Amino acid sequence: MDTIKLEIVTPHGGIFNKDVKSVTLPGKEGEFGVLPGHASLVSLLKAGVIDIEMPDGKHELVAINWGHVNVEESKVTILADGAVAVKGESESEIAASLAEAKKLLESVSDSDIAIAAATAKIESAAKGL
Repeated sequence: MDTIKLEIVTPHGGIFNKDVKSVTLPGKEGEFGVLPGHASLVSLLKAGVIDIEMPDGKHELVAINWGHVNVEESKVTILADGAVAVKGESESEIAASLAEAKKLLESVSDSDIAIAAATAKIESAAKGL
């Protein structure tokens, strides 16, 4: 088992549904990673960035405002109130998704430190896109 199924769903529909190598989540009690075969758990997620490692080693990022995650041995399901995938084909598309992600994070986070950390993470990763 080299991959785990990851599904991210918002009230507006699904935004991600693929097999991934690993996923790092912004848990309420701190960031945690999930690999294939992980023990089952349910956790609250805080505003932050979901770091998704694809089977080819590339990373995709999704900013969320808050949500819940259900982890099973072969599947991770995230129910997020709001989510923005940070991606794009051109620099302008990446910049637009980055701006939207920052706006989402700033709308719910009551901590300037949390906003700064999440923003720094998505800006750093966006440079590699």
